[in-house]
Amino acid sequence: MEPVLVSACLHGVPCRFDGRGKASAAVAEAVGDRRPVAFCPEVAAGLPTPRRPAEIVGGDGHDVLDRARVVDDTGHDVTEEFVDGARRALDAARRAGCTEALLMPRSPSCGRGTVYDGTFTGELREGDGVTAALLERHGITVRPAPRG
Repeated sequence: MEPVLVSACLHGVPCRFDGRGKASAAVAEAVGDRRPVAFCPEVAAGLPTPRRPAEIVGGDGHDVLDRARVVDDTGHDVTEEFVDGARRALDAARRAGCTEALLMPRSPSCGRGTVYDGTFTGELREGDGVTAALLERHGITVRPAPRG
């Protein structure tokens, strides 16, 4: 079976910032007959569950890899953890032979196409999360998980 990296929360693991999972029939259908490789970059980097919500300030995940920051809603900088988690996700994807990833939409780690804008107001901006950006830089196709 072909492996696909999947945000662990989308696979039902209660690892989101709010301590919940987010499994759905739509995600299971998108995975199809492929072998899911469930991974949470934030937990892999040592962040607790639950944890403070975090957003990217100064751009998106591509910018974080170069200069932007990830901060939680108290102003604590968690950039190092997000970059470390992205590297660990890339390592896991490579070890498993994944060429595609199905990731949690809007997340500062896993978002693909849109992420929260860094103001903690629920507003979105175009861009990718840190893990999505790193995976794309290394040739892994990243798709946002379908809603539902």
